[in-house]
Amino acid sequence: MKKVILSLAIVFTMATIFTSCRETTKESAEDAIENAAEDVGDNLEKAGDAMEDAAESTGEAIENAAEETGEAIENAADETGEAAEKAVTDAKNAVKKGANDLNDKIQEEDN
Repeated sequence: MKKVILSLAIVFTMATIFTSCRETTKESAEDAIENAAEDVGDNLEKAGDAMEDAAESTGEAIENAAEETGEAIENAADETGEAAEKAVTDAKNAVKKGANDLNDKIQEEDN
């Protein structure tokens, strides 16, 4: 009889150990939901950071493009002004040469 009671006590103890150490489905589902919620929050934060970085990069690119365009316009205006001045000078010299040639012809005819 002692062996039967001792055997039942051991079986009861083993059953208690295995039952109390097992995780329930409800607890594991709650943990899974919490982990998923944390992952979603982390991913949303990363996406927000990426959007901010992209916006900053786009703004810098626009500023750089505007500066380069302004410089190109100034350079083109300078070159156009220089070309116009040269054209005026060339035309002035051509008129002077034509006037001198005409004057020379007139003086040759008078002689």
